[in-house]
Amino acid sequence: MSGPTFLRARWAQRSPAAGAAVMATGSVTLGLHLTGHEVLSRIALGLACVSWAVLAAGFGVRLVREPERWRAEAGTPGALNAVAATAVLGTRFSALGRQTLAEALLALAAVLWPLLLVQVARHWRRHMPGAVFLCCVATQGLAVLGATLAEVEATAWLAHAALALFWLGLVLYGCVLALFDLRQVTEGLGDQWVAGGALAISALAGSKLVAADSARLYLWDDDDRGVLRAVTVALLVLDLAWYAVLLVAEAVRPRRGYDVRRWATVFPMGMTATAVLSVAAALDAPWLRRPGEVLLWIAVAAWLAVAAGAVAAARAGIRSTAPR
Repeated sequence: MSGPTFLRARWAQRSPAAGAAVMATGSVTLGLHLTGHEVLSRIALGLACVSWAVLAAGFGVRLVREPERWRAEAGTPGALNAVAATAVLGTRFSALGRQTLAEALLALAAVLWPLLLVQVARHWRRHMPGAVFLCCVATQGLAVLGATLAEVEATAWLAHAALALFWLGLVLYGCVLALFDLRQVTEGLGDQWVAGGALAISALAGSKLVAADSARLYLWDDDDRGVLRAVTVALLVLDLAWYAVLLVAEAVRPRRGYDVRRWATVFPMGMTATAVLSVAAALDAPWLRRPGEVLLWIAVAAWLAVAAGAVAAARAGIRSTAPR
């Protein structure tokens, strides 16, 4: 089998879990932007856009040509990567001043979200892998993008919609936490990290909602703002606790070798760094910036390691199928 033929075959077999690569790269580009590394951030954004385009093409082709397969995959937690990845890209484009494009991505994610969430929820059961937390991640991704656009455009209804999604995301987190198989902490092959990543993007949503309020746009009173700030801080602390637990579990029981689910490890790392940096700005806590920068470079190193693993796996696949 030739290289191009092998790559086409791999693309046809691409699972929804591969969408975590877009989220991983998207979280890194957000963090690099917040730390002023604009060139690196835009390079990462370009890679994320290419990955998103491949994800979108696969989504559309399967919907048209393989509807049975599409329905089967739409019921898996990984399908919600499509919503979360679209929202994360929209947030980055908003930071670039491309508000029309960000709005279009928000509209697309908002249409996909209920369709896929219902399909995924129908297949919930006990002892689920870490990908089950994507229902929270997708919901909070919409909250992050909605709050970001509300701040830029001073749109009160969008801020309130984002706030409703923020609380709904926390409810969903509690629901799926009861379904999560805790053995995945030591046995999972990468997506167990989404348990912490869901809290990271929730903390990011909280910080964006706090930042969305302004003197020209009164959104909530001091009591409501105080609750939102307290919840945001609590979410960040819980996320960092998950981060520490998962990191120790990786050290105690290493899981070597490349697996596509490792992109779901990079995403929480990058999103945790981004959340710390965003909370530092929104809650006027500059002392958080240095830890956020350290976590960001750890996420960048993890991204490079997983990317190298993906390239090595692809090359090994091509060699194994090459004619002899």
